[in-house]
Amino acid sequence: MNESNHDLESFSSILSTQPADTPLVVMVNAEDKASIQNIKTTLNLYEKMINQKQSEEATAEYLHPEYIQHNPMLPNGPIALGQAFAQFTRERKNLHVVVHKIVAVNDYVWAHVNFVNLTSDDHTDTGIAGVDIYRFAANGKAIEHWDTLQVVGSESNAVPWMAPNIPAANSNGMF
Repeated sequence: MNESNHDLESFSSILSTQPADTPLVVMVNAEDKASIQNIKTTLNLYEKMINQKQSEEATAEYLHPEYIQHNPMLPNGPIALGQAFAQFTRERKNLHVVVHKIVAVNDYVWAHVNFVNLTSDDHTDTGIAGVDIYRFAANGKAIEHWDTLQVVGSESNAVPWMAPNIPAANSNGMF
């Protein structure tokens, strides 16, 4: 089910902020060329939009003109999303994304990610864990997006959005 090692290395090389000790896990049918391209498009979107802080250029390049956003905190359309992330990246110079796992099947890509410094530039910020789901159009651009987000936290403060200072019930981590 996985790509060859050579292709896996090319996936990892797309991400400039991928820590050496955090391997990218890729699950895709090596014969499904569209799914392979959709993974590359997703990784390139993260890299350019967040890590390189070229948000408006990235959304213009990788998102379909009729892009539908299901996160109610973000706007529909590539232009509006690019503007929103341009503001995030201006306000958070340390903002970056680390991709842990990525799965592609047919027109869909699921990415398990960590948005580090999304809410602050504090060097101890552990970030927001997310699962992004993208649906791709026939032209190879993302046309629809869903996500789930959760503060990564620590063992002493695992769920600060929901209930401050609730301790973790396990030490398994989110990735």
